Amino acid sequence: MTATSATLKTQTASAFDVERVRADFPILRLKLDGKPLVYLDNAASSQMPQPVIDRLVRYQTTQHANIHRGVHTLSETATFEYEEARRKLQRFINAREEREVIFTSGTTDAINLVMHGYGRKFIGAGDEIVLTTLEHHSNIVPWQMLAEERGAKIRVTPINDAGELIIGEYEKLFNERTQFVGVTHVSNALGTINPVKRMIEFAHARGVPVLVDGAQAAPHMKVDVQELDCDFYAFSGHKLCGPTGIGILYGKAATLERMQPFKGGGDMILSVTFEKTTYNAIPHKFEAGTPPIAAAIGLGAAVDYLSGIGMDTIAAHELRLLDCATEQISRMPGLRIIGTAGKKAAVLSFEIDGVHPHDVGTLLNQEGVAVRTGHHCAQPVMRRFKVPATSRASFAFYNNMADVDALIAGIRAVQKVFA
Repeated sequence: MTATSATLKTQTASAFDVERVRADFPILRLKLDGKPLVYLDNAASSQMPQPVIDRLVRYQTTQHANIHRGVHTLSETATFEYEEARRKLQRFINAREEREVIFTSGTTDAINLVMHGYGRKFIGAGDEIVLTTLEHHSNIVPWQMLAEERGAKIRVTPINDAGELIIGEYEKLFNERTQFVGVTHVSNALGTINPVKRMIEFAHARGVPVLVDGAQAAPHMKVDVQELDCDFYAFSGHKLCGPTGIGILYGKAATLERMQPFKGGGDMILSVTFEKTTYNAIPHKFEAGTPPIAAAIGLGAAVDYLSGIGMDTIAAHELRLLDCATEQISRMPGLRIIGTAGKKAAVLSFEIDGVHPHDVGTLLNQEGVAVRTGHHCAQPVMRRFKVPATSRASFAFYNNMADVDALIAGIRAVQKVFA
């Protein structure tokens, strides 16, 4: 255990009441075939606490209208609440300015926005884009589309047997043709926490901008985009106790100013004639059409809720759960943990000898335990470890030790069936 891990665990023991938090999540009272729900699929989507549900209901029942331009009371109220949500997100990630926060439909949409708005303008034939083996498909496919269109080349940072990036190999990929870097902050398939600050510093020393996929980091740790100094940072609301269909793209204001819009339509313009359109200022230049107003306000409520607990406290509790589950699974015969990095967030991927992951997931579900099975939209990772898929248990701050015990008991039940 590292000194940081020990400190985090001490914080957890003294400052966090998980049972009090669980009471805020009505879905955790659900029973499946008479068995209490043990929800361990948080990397795919987290659950929503009652204060966020209540905030969505209050907006829909007392504040709903379209935003911007309207002069009636409901429109002005909805506009204020929508922009206040932007300010909450700015504080949550410590962006320098609120105009650096763009609402998107999620991480995938945010990355595509950067590909179209920045990549198609500044990346051309012969240029190179550096990615990593750990990327989610959403941070691979858009860049492949761009590379095919523009004649650019993708270069990939390899990982070691623990699922950690080989930083020396990352640095060797850079040359005079390197124009962009995309890297995940935390691997959704393995839980590996990447040294993104060091990677950004190395890229910036060579004048190369960096996009960080923060979908699995923002829900589990404190994110400070000014400290990281990343050019772009993206994450999704539904993974941090917010609604689906909402996320953000953070971008440095100067970089966003240089980019072309991804989508055209209402609200992203200042004036339109058939001869010429003048685009609106950022962030509105990138928010065409009626946005997901309720979802944005709900996301603002979600980050209020998380901030009220404290991201360090959340990270501490989740690390304790992860360590406990890892220790027990490591001792179980016939099991292999996929991804044993020294620094991990709350993801535990594993395989059971002789049992397909889909069978694992099905049998665990019969015990009330919800995990994810498959390639997790990270097929290059699966190929690296020579497995078609894994079973993935992913923890959130509202999980408890009883959930870990249920997972272990469920795995034993699976092994018994296939004995």
